[in-house]
Amino acid sequence: MKIAADFNQRVIVHSDSLEWIKSPMPGVDRRALDRVGAEVARATTIVRYAPGSEFSPHVHTGGEEFMVLDGIFQDEHGSFPTGSYIRNPPQSQHQPSSVTGCVMLVKLWQFQPEDRTHVRLQTDFMGSVPHADFKGINITPLYKDHIEEVSLVHFEPHAEMLLENQGGAELLVLAGSLTEQTDTLLKHSWLRTPINTTINTKAGENGAKVWIKTGHLSDVENQITRVQHA
Repeated sequence: MKIAADFNQRVIVHSDSLEWIKSPMPGVDRRALDRVGAEVARATTIVRYAPGSEFSPHVHTGGEEFMVLDGIFQDEHGSFPTGSYIRNPPQSQHQPSSVTGCVMLVKLWQFQPEDRTHVRLQTDFMGSVPHADFKGINITPLYKDHIEEVSLVHFEPHAEMLLENQGGAELLVLAGSLTEQTDTLLKHSWLRTPINTTINTKAGENGAKVWIKTGHLSDVENQITRVQHA
């Protein structure tokens, strides 16, 4: 299966407008943002757990990264409310569930194979620092290695930011709104831009809170190869 699989193209998906598609597990539905592969895939997906649903225990051979957008996600490592940012590295395992239901942004098979770093952050309790170059913008760092960097970016109303993306970038609007080029991105709108491009953003009248990941698309061919050989 291929969805938004040309990584040389700029892509915008207003995910709240997509229909939910049933997964193999009852009570777990998905909205695909990008995907290369079948059930084992390099994928970026919005996932919804119905109250009381659970997924079978499994190993994340290629790693799993997710952000809880609404509700509370659970596994044997704890309960993770809205705003939680989690990285389960390659070869980690768990049994996901949600007593109350939840919605998450989930990314699979996008880790370096040697990565063994677990990250479990509750971002709603984390501070932020002013951006070094742009007024009205604060940054909450979430993760950084030699390939990628992940942050929450907090825009005051009408604040602007120019982001050079040698390694490509993607963002998900968590609250508020942004304009980028001629497009308006609302809550849960997702943007992916290719390597060696620029994101030129301006927040709306209520500001914006945005999850941003950069650098990782420089390794996308290797990510896809690892999935194909899994």
